[in-house]
Amino acid sequence: MNNKINTFKKFFDICLLMFLLFIGFSNNLLASEPQDEITEPVHATANEHGHSEGGPVDITKVAFEHILDAHSWHFWGEGHDAVSAPLPVILKGSNGIACFMSSEFHHDTQGIIVVEKNGDRFVNFEEKIYYANPTPNEYGQYVTLTAEEKEVSVVNETPLDFSITKNVTQMFISVALLFWLFTSIAKAYKTQGITSAPKGKQSFFEPLIVFVRDDIAKGNIGQSSDKYVPYLLTVFFMILVNNVFGLVPIGANLTGNIAFTLVLSVATLIITNINGNKNYWSHIFFPHAPKAIWPILIPIEIVGIVTKPFALMIRLFANITAGHIIVISLVGLIFVFKTIYIAPVSVAFALFIDVLECLVAILQAYIFTMLTALFIGSAVADHNGDGAHDSDDKAMEAAGH
Repeated sequence: MNNKINTFKKFFDICLLMFLLFIGFSNNLLASEPQDEITEPVHATANEHGHSEGGPVDITKVAFEHILDAHSWHFWGEGHDAVSAPLPVILKGSNGIACFMSSEFHHDTQGIIVVEKNGDRFVNFEEKIYYANPTPNEYGQYVTLTAEEKEVSVVNETPLDFSITKNVTQMFISVALLFWLFTSIAKAYKTQGITSAPKGKQSFFEPLIVFVRDDIAKGNIGQSSDKYVPYLLTVFFMILVNNVFGLVPIGANLTGNIAFTLVLSVATLIITNINGNKNYWSHIFFPHAPKAIWPILIPIEIVGIVTKPFALMIRLFANITAGHIIVISLVGLIFVFKTIYIAPVSVAFALFIDVLECLVAILQAYIFTMLTALFIGSAVADHNGDGAHDSDDKAMEAAGH
């Protein structure tokens, strides 16, 4: 029982560490760099929800508006009639820290509304905060825009952004939910004992916990898997819970955020290589191959240290993001063809993808956790003289080979 309680404590510590890392990465990973200014301003003709004035609906803009991060949590509606929850904006400007609520932008994401704090002037353009120009351009925007290959970019410099965005808020919600679930489960184990039949939440989550511990951790790492179980549980449930939240129409697409998957993959990279034994590093720098090809094998092995977690990052990000884009695109066909007769086909396919997304939500949590355990297992496994795993030899002997 004490081991289970300690496992839950480690689970929460890892959740907190990942949360802090995510805040740092999410707001600054894709920050725009200043570019050379051009004299002719460019005006974005579509409004913040992708509807061009007098033109067709921009499905691409609508899709990205739903999957990308934002400084407010939009529920429904457009423009000044939109219903959304304001979130804290925290900026490190040229004159110090500036804090205010995103509602001060009044739903503007076109760089028109200026917010002045601590002597700095800020505007929100497409959900990124920039320093405002002293005067507006001919379209009333306080940003200088450039057009390169039909893409609009911003010249203005950006402050350091530590805002509590929609994805960060989603992280708060998921951490609070997991904290409540697992503290109540741990309390139930403490009061009822581990021998009594599980009830309520225990009966649902205990099979998942046992599955991660026995099938994923022990199956891929071996006898030394117990100390890695808290991390694997953290990864599994953080991804699973946020995948489920992402299926809600007004939910946040946290696991489809490259910063979130980056934090998880970096954590896997660190844990794998810190715990790698001498056989693991010997296989990288002294491969079991003729020395003549070492100059080729060693760089490949070194690159492989990074490419493995990189593949984890891209796989989770791409699968979750692709599902949301497909659903929005299918529904958008109604507006593209401008006829109600396409609606039955469009909605039917969108419903099918939604059902498939429910499976993907569970499958991606399993795949990320399983591959993480596999990478850790390869780093801590014992090898024989030929470079093969002793555990593999034992398995072959047990099978009668």
